[in-house]
Amino acid sequence: MILTSLNDIDTNLFLFLNGIHSPFFDIIFSWVTNKFFWVPFYFLLFFFTVLKFKWKTLFICFFIGILILFSDKISVHLFKDIFERLRPCYNSEIAQQVHTIEGYCGGQFGFVSSHAANSFALAIFSGFLFKNYYKFTLLIMLLWAVLVSYSRIYVGVHYPGDVLVGAILGSSIGIFVFWLMKITNRQFNLKIEI
Repeated sequence: MILTSLNDIDTNLFLFLNGIHSPFFDIIFSWVTNKFFWVPFYFLLFFFTVLKFKWKTLFICFFIGILILFSDKISVHLFKDIFERLRPCYNSEIAQQVHTIEGYCGGQFGFVSSHAANSFALAIFSGFLFKNYYKFTLLIMLLWAVLVSYSRIYVGVHYPGDVLVGAILGSSIGIFVFWLMKITNRQFNLKIEI
């Protein structure tokens, strides 16, 4: 009963948010949702990491690799493969109402959003990493993660609940991996100021 109510709320909110679209924003969000669009942004993050941490960037990149591995694999194998919740664009009850871009729908299952999990994991991790150096890093990274996550609703491949749980999962993983990096830093006396 409660799950049915939550599902109804999620579906109605999705249809409302997905229904707000225009040709201009179709172009914008088709870019925003594409992971390759963000490659220059990732290089910029890497540049600032090298600038602040020099050779210790290798150590940080190792943990970013763990971060993305955990976030991506957990979101797929412990959520999508187990819950098997159809993406909105595959849900026969609402598929005709779903606004997609050029018919793109992705894989069949969408709970949780891996884009949201990965974006929030990186946002939290980076925000904590640079908190002593760049004042607004966490805010900027969270705004980026929200934008990427919303794009998944806009293009019709995720319900808001998929995105919300993905964001919570990713944030938790970001906190955990950052904590793991701090412990490793302390244990091996690497003297990285984080």
